[in-house]
Amino acid sequence: MATPTVTDNGQTVAGSGRQARPVIVIDRVVKTYAMGDLAVHALRGVSMVVEQGDFIAIMGASGSGKTTLMNIIGCLDAPTRGRYLLDGVNVSTLVESQIATVRNRKIGFVFQSFNLIPRTTTVANVELPMVYAGIRKPERRRRALAALEMVGLGDRLSHVPSELSGGQQQRVAVARAIATEPALILADEPTGNLDSQSTREVMEMFSALNAQGRTVVLITHEDEVADYAKRVVRLMDGEIVSDRSQRPRSGTAIRHRHDPDSSSGDLP
Repeated sequence: MATPTVTDNGQTVAGSGRQARPVIVIDRVVKTYAMGDLAVHALRGVSMVVEQGDFIAIMGASGSGKTTLMNIIGCLDAPTRGRYLLDGVNVSTLVESQIATVRNRKIGFVFQSFNLIPRTTTVANVELPMVYAGIRKPERRRRALAALEMVGLGDRLSHVPSELSGGQQQRVAVARAIATEPALILADEPTGNLDSQSTREVMEMFSALNAQGRTVVLITHEDEVADYAKRVVRLMDGEIVSDRSQRPRSGTAIRHRHDPDSSSGDLP
């Protein structure tokens, strides 16, 4: 696979043409960890471009480098060498306080374990990242309500996590991720703790959000989950071994719980 050519502000260049700024540019990134006297090469010159509105699944076996790549994309780790640009920002040149600001404002995280705060209402869980971002309370509440409505939980505002099914908790996590209006939704094995029905509902929700123009990068080891993506990137031994576009599995529109065809598995 040819290495993408990028300008200093992250634009991809092909011949004399020029595209709009990508959401992600990974440019010849190397990550090496020291383990005693040994050097572990987790990433070996990885290059990848993610355009606005793309939906990418990153796959690979244990030790392939996919978790390391996710941590770099999520600004949770830094490359040993190479450049990483997120929405035009060269993350590699930032200090930790600046990276924390970029992480909060430009990335919406969705984790396998939901990471909701117990005994805290659904709407308060969704508002939390906006508190850290310094968004005023009326605007936080407006965005949280809109996000919960978007994922079909507009009638679950006062519920705490223990009163929600696993699928509903993950939908709250997605609402929390999109409420900050990030450039990127980064999901790490978001269906790992869900049954097949909840997995289908959550992945259809990601498809619907992507259809609205949101950029999604998903880490998964399940082919059935990767089928929902527009593009599948596979890693092996710290290198990208395949990067292919595909026709994604069709999703359905996000349904509210009270819609006639919604799942009967949700808790009352």
